[in-house]
Formats: sequence, C-alpha cells, structure tokens
Amino acid sequence: MAGATVSTTSVTAATDSKKSYLIPFILVTSLFFLWGLAYGLLDVLNKHFQEVLNITKTRSTLLQLAYFGAYFLMALPAGIFMNKYGYKRGIILGLLLYAVGAFLFYPSAHYANFNAFLLALFVLASGLTCLETAANPYVTVLGSRETSEFRLNLSQCFNGVGSFLGPIIGGALFFGGSEAGSGDLGSVQLTYIVIGAVVLLIAFFFYRTTLPEIKEVTADPASLAATTEKPLFAYSHFVWGVVAQFFYVAAQVGVGALFINYVTEYWQGTSSEKASYLLAVSLALFTAGRFVGTAIMRTVAPNKLLALYAVINMVLCAFVMTGKGAPSVYALMAVFFFMSIMFPTIFALGVKDLGAHTKKGGAFIIMSIVGGAIVPYLMGTIADKQSTSFAYIVPLLCFAVVFYYGWKGYKRS
Repeated sequence: MAGATVSTTSVTAATDSKKSYLIPFILVTSLFFLWGLAYGLLDVLNKHFQEVLNITKTRSTLLQLAYFGAYFLMALPAGIFMNKYGYKRGIILGLLLYAVGAFLFYPSAHYANFNAFLLALFVLASGLTCLETAANPYVTVLGSRETSEFRLNLSQCFNGVGSFLGPIIGGALFFGGSEAGSGDLGSVQLTYIVIGAVVLLIAFFFYRTTLPEIKEVTADPASLAATTEKPLFAYSHFVWGVVAQFFYVAAQVGVGALFINYVTEYWQGTSSEKASYLLAVSLALFTAGRFVGTAIMRTVAPNKLLALYAVINMVLCAFVMTGKGAPSVYALMAVFFFMSIMFPTIFALGVKDLGAHTKKGGAFIIMSIVGGAIVPYLMGTIADKQSTSFAYIVPLLCFAVVFYYGWKGYKRS
C-alpha cells in the first residue's frame, strides 16, 4: 500500500549506544522506498495491460488480487519464519522473492501471458510482505529510543517517494511518450529487470551488514491475567475496526486501480502517460495529507477527523460519478488527500485498550487489507458493464462504512 504497515510488536535490541547504525538505517529505509515503488507501478500496469494484452478492466484488476492476496496469504508465514530465523534472514528472503518476482516479468512479457504476470506479481508481493513485516521493528531500534518515532516517520517518507515515482517511471517507459509507444512489453521487461538487479544488490548489502538482534517484549503475567478474561472478538470497537479497515483498503486500491482509465475516458485528449503523471501527483497528495492530518489531530479527535474525511470522500466520489471532465478528475485526485489518515487512524482506534490482545488484534486488522484484493474486481466488472464513472459508487459505499466507524463504531464497549 501507499503507506507502511503498522508494527504491533514491542521490541528491544542488543545495541551499543555508542555505535553508529547509519548504514543499517539507510539500508532498512531503502526497503520502504522499494515497496512504495512496487505499489506505484501497479496501477500503471493495469492500463498498460489493457492496451497491450487486450484484456478487460475486470480482468486487469486481478493484478490487485494477486498483489494484495499475497499480503493476506503470506503475512502469517512471514511472521513465523522471522520468529524462527530472525528478522535479518526474513529481510533477505523478502528481497530474494522480490527479485525473483521482478525477473519473472521477463518471460511473462516475452510470451505476453497475463496469467504469468499474475504469478510474477504474487511472488514479488510475497517478498514485500516479508519486508513490511520486518522493516518497522528494525527502524525503531537502529538508534536511541528517544528518536525512534522520528526515524520511523523519516523512513515512511521514502515510502511516499517510491509511490510518487512509480507512476512517473511507468508513464514515461510503458507509454513511451505517446500512445503508439505502448504497443509492446519491452519496456516492462527492462523496468523489472533493472528493479530485480537493484533489489539483489541491496540483498547483498544486507547479507554483508551487521544488524542488531531484535527481541520481543512480552507482557507481564499480571497484565495477561487482567485482559484474557474477555475474548478478543468481544471488543466491539476492534471488530468494527477490522470491518472498517477491510472497506477502507478496498476503497483505496479501487480508486487507484481505475484512475488512469477514468482520466483518459473523461478528460478529453488526455493520454495514458499524462494520466500516469496525474496519478503520481495524487499519491504525492496522499503523502502530504498524512503530515497535514497528523498536525490537525493535535486539536481534533482522531475519530472525528476520520468521520469528516470519510464524508468528504463520499461527496467527492459522488461528483466523480458524474464524469464532468477535468473538474471530476480533480475531485478524484482530492480523494487521495482525504484517504491519507484513514489506515493508521482505523488501526490505532481498533487496537486501543486491547491489552494483551493488542498484537493479535493488530494482526487481524492488518490481514483485513484483503479488501484491496477482492473489491476492485467488483469495480472492474461495473466499469465493463456500466461505465468507469459509475464504478466509483463502490468506494463511495466503502467510505460510508469508514464514516460509521469514526462516528460510532470506534466506541469501546
């Protein structure tokens, strides 16, 4: 996603306070950039494959199914692997899977086989799952505890940079400066071969670099006894948090999946390349929105801001459904800004006061991103049978669920 997964594990590290961890920090921060880049390229691939492989919008959204489906299926295995073999080996495994998935784009493009692309993307996203599982805990311990929040926010900025550059790179290379340049898959081969080579190089650097050991901090017995009397799913705010996160991620992924289609169809004369650049600007707005939203939360309660942003996005989606040329495209771009704070806010509200259930509850909320794998397919079906503009009724309804969570669903029973 255009934002890092939130870590729910308390960790400590056997670090030397006098030792500099600048090089390990730079390496771990590069992981945030890598998965931001992968996500930024994803929505550009949708439109490119529609043109080159002559597939429908519905079928093109299977890319999102492969990508986010991998997160859903591989999150628990990735965690088990790292608990047994350590986070450093988990990162290296993730980078190797990322590279293998990238290299698989070459034969997929050679045979122009969309199903092969889905497999390649699934392998690549499986690697990203490992990276996201490990990166947040590592960043928090690569230095003093007092500056851990600053380091994590700094690293997440590079996730936004990767998401911003992805559509720019995809627009320039995949569409080749003109619609005529989008008629083959050679640019896709070249792009992912270069990405795979860079990822392998980073994996080598990780292999050669000493990283601190990370240990989980377990809750004390008294805390466990106080909180395990009530089962996890008896907390209504947590249950609604899982539901809200499912629909939020569904909305976020769906909005981006058909973005280029929408722009080229409703803004007359706009090429796929220019639409890719507008997508990049939208993702930049998403990143900026997180900083603005965080500042606003100093004076406005998070649940109230969440509800307000959800209502704004419902209104914007309703206008997007009218297909009114450039104004409706600008409205669609504004949706990204108001989505920015939703994922972390829902997460934080959902795990609040869960006590010893916090880690397990957080895992369920993270797994609810499977909404991004399922719901965009519905949008593609509506776009093929009705219109692309009407398909945006799906994120409108999803934001309605998010509004309910910010209004009432967040309240702890």
